Amino acid sequence: MPPRRPTTKGFARTASLLSGKIRKASESRGFAQSRLLTNWAEVVGEDAAAISRPVEVSYGRGGMGATLTLLTTGANAPVLEMQKEQLRTRVNAVYGYNAIARIRVTQTAATGFAEGQVAFQHAPKRKAALPDPALREQATKTAALIGDDTLRDALARLGENILNKQKS
Repeated sequence: MPPRRPTTKGFARTASLLSGKIRKASESRGFAQSRLLTNWAEVVGEDAAAISRPVEVSYGRGGMGATLTLLTTGANAPVLEMQKEQLRTRVNAVYGYNAIARIRVTQTAATGFAEGQVAFQHAPKRKAALPDPALREQATKTAALIGDDTLRDALARLGENILNKQKS
């Protein structure tokens, strides 16, 4: 029987290249099984995965009875609280034994969900557009038929603002 020729022709699968790096990154956050991070939707189901992210597994002093920390938004926290036991059962099925004893739900804002950070920056201020003299003249001509000076000036300013806003 002739020796089997490799079918990859010098290429390696992405999974084999990244598995070591993924394992190292997940172990630094306490995850003994990187599958829990990479296949979170398959482990807990699409509904729970859409509203939560696993953040950390912290082990107690004896090494058994770890705590899984989940990140979610404030509105979804009660939903996860009610599903804790089902989630714990599914996660322990990945480990193959009762590794997770508790699940802790941590709330965050909807922005920065993936990293668990809240955006505290203010929105950038919009620069006021410089008034266009042609638009000012057009608004003044439109309001010229008004007899009351105060009303005419107010309508001219209003018209100029509307025209400038439409322009930008």
